[in-house]
Amino acid sequence: MITVYPHGAYYLNRKEVVLDAPGSQKPVSLGLTPDVQKKGTMAYGILSAHNQSADEDELAIRFDSLISHDITYVGIIQTARASGLTEFPVPYAMTNCHNSLCAVGGTINEDDHVFGLSCAQKYGGIYVPAHQAVIHQFAREMLAGGGRMILGSDSHTRYGALGTMAIGEGGPEIVKQLLKRTYDIHRPQVVGVYLTGELAPGVGPMDVAIALVGATFAEGTVKNKVLEFIGPGVANLSVDERIGVDVMTTETTCLSSVWETDEKVHAWLALHGREDAYKEIRPADAAYYDTWIEIDLSKVRPMIALPFHPSNAYPIAELKDNLTSILKEVEEKAKTSLGEGVDFTLTDKIRDGGLYVEQGVIGGCAGGGFENLSAAADILRGYDIGNGEFSLSLYPASQPIMMELVKNGTAADLLATGATIRTAFCGPCFGAGDVPANKGLSVRHSTRNFPNREGSKITESQIAYVALMDARSIAATARNHGRLTAADEIPVEYTHPAYHFDASLYAKRVYNGVGAPKPETEIKRGPNIKDWPEMIALTDNLMLKVVSEIHDAVTTTDELIPSGETSSYRSNPLRLAEFALSRRDPAYVGEAKAVAALESMRQAGEDPAAADEAFARAFALAGVEAGSYSIGSAIFAEKPGDGSAREQAASCQKVLGGFANLAREYATKRYRSNLINWGMLPLLVPEGELPFKKGDWLLLKDVRTAVKEGLPITTVLLSGESRQEFTLNTGDLTADEREIILDGCLINYYKR
Repeated sequence: MITVYPHGAYYLNRKEVVLDAPGSQKPVSLGLTPDVQKKGTMAYGILSAHNQSADEDELAIRFDSLISHDITYVGIIQTARASGLTEFPVPYAMTNCHNSLCAVGGTINEDDHVFGLSCAQKYGGIYVPAHQAVIHQFAREMLAGGGRMILGSDSHTRYGALGTMAIGEGGPEIVKQLLKRTYDIHRPQVVGVYLTGELAPGVGPMDVAIALVGATFAEGTVKNKVLEFIGPGVANLSVDERIGVDVMTTETTCLSSVWETDEKVHAWLALHGREDAYKEIRPADAAYYDTWIEIDLSKVRPMIALPFHPSNAYPIAELKDNLTSILKEVEEKAKTSLGEGVDFTLTDKIRDGGLYVEQGVIGGCAGGGFENLSAAADILRGYDIGNGEFSLSLYPASQPIMMELVKNGTAADLLATGATIRTAFCGPCFGAGDVPANKGLSVRHSTRNFPNREGSKITESQIAYVALMDARSIAATARNHGRLTAADEIPVEYTHPAYHFDASLYAKRVYNGVGAPKPETEIKRGPNIKDWPEMIALTDNLMLKVVSEIHDAVTTTDELIPSGETSSYRSNPLRLAEFALSRRDPAYVGEAKAVAALESMRQAGEDPAAADEAFARAFALAGVEAGSYSIGSAIFAEKPGDGSAREQAASCQKVLGGFANLAREYATKRYRSNLINWGMLPLLVPEGELPFKKGDWLLLKDVRTAVKEGLPITTVLLSGESRQEFTLNTGDLTADEREIILDGCLINYYKR
């Protein structure tokens, strides 16, 4: 099904594959070298066309357009305004697909939307009202095109199927683009994903995606690289199917993705009224890939990603043949993240030899496409989902898709089964819609199934589970009233109805002010929209207290700052920070605030040692001069930052007085970038036993000089009456990143 080669490969004349295995002489005999042929990849050409740097390897990228949703755009614009924003220099679309139903905070969700519209008017942007489209479907329909680059403040910013290299990053990277700065990155490696064959009946794009994530995530095979989809199998996939695979590449932890384009893409863009956005994108006659992956589409079978990660992948048939043993294995693995105190069971879902689930969801940027919902209707037509525990919810990804489902009768067929159809909303993906009951198991064609992400609160004894599946197998499961069923187990005649895009829906509701800013517009700010608190520059020395210690294999951004009901407070930095680590380490906020209080005393000219005995002992051991130090908190996690791009995972720590993360490695570039942009040190801890524990005080000696000059940071553990020295480092930092950390955050950097 999927073969991952640990070495590179040459792709010649878009036909022949020459593996660059150790000791292989064929590339040499053909006169091929990686340094020359790497320029033949699609990714190399697109990146070079957007590079503002004279250096071919140290890139400074300007994007063609930007996109954000209503969890992130308020903070982005507030940061940009504080840094000198006058108008949007490129098309910037703001969608409203995340805060649409999060009514926890009263009027504040709609206050954010009013703010967004007024900013689109003032600075010349695009405003997409709530329920019109999820962020990525709007970008595909209205922004993406061949050879373009799009930056989004959402991790699933992926439009490679249309020939666009799209990257999901934290909000500060959007801010840089709004201020006409660049996205600075070392040229990424490129992975060839060579497709052959065609999908069997009942197999959908999510099945391919889950298999790909399962084959690459754990080993970090494609981390921070660009996936390039090529080969004869591409032509055998519809554009909707390509999109469905592409959006899930985020879960491999790759940086971006791009697919070769063809007449199917041309027709898709023309259907959406944007034929001029088409450009043929394909590798050169000789292209070199740093890693090579082969996928035989004909061998992919319906898949399931069990809790609690998209990489926990199994063919559904294999799971059904080994139900008890596989589910028990998942239960054991979950104890690492959930702890022994959480009663997590899946084996209790086994009845009459089958696995029963309580809920199905198909929707969002991954599942809510026209073809997925049409295929689900074909499977369910004439059946019902039953009147028991099982329920099925469907979320078309945009209002135009909804309109076509209504016009051609598919919506009626789906409703006749007992399913419900909702508007374009991302809620089920991040815990703000269709939260399962306690101990409920939901199967979803959405993007993630991390712990807590579906809305449960482990610290309050609420736990639910999500497994990822393709829409087709979810529909088959619904047809059997919740008994797990793969779509290839039942006979179905797929109708493949034609899609007709109604552009008038956006013309009537979407505000498009690109190129026509109205500076006189007054920005409307509700009472919850707050400015960022003042942040100080990095001092010569830093007294750092470790206030949280997490030893999960991977710590997701949803555990650092939960999604779901917290979305209501995304525009209020201090209020949102109250939720930081609340589902992973409930004591964190109080511990961090106590450290921040000591720093406030220091800044006020008071003696913090008089207020905290442990700090007094540590400070006496440190021996630093008054005025040469500051006080902050830090968390340790083995591998933090998998998941969402939203910068609040870092900014919440910063506004609570956080100055650093301590980690063995960082799961994603975007989380590490978020730390840097909020002036936090992305510290790397050496392998072996930790030289510190939660509650310890550390002195980072001459840290300002070390950051400025790119030196290792001499660190002193201040414990009892002894001093123990060890070394930390920040990994590679660009010149700008060093300045941002030295200034204390991106806002300070731009002010200066």
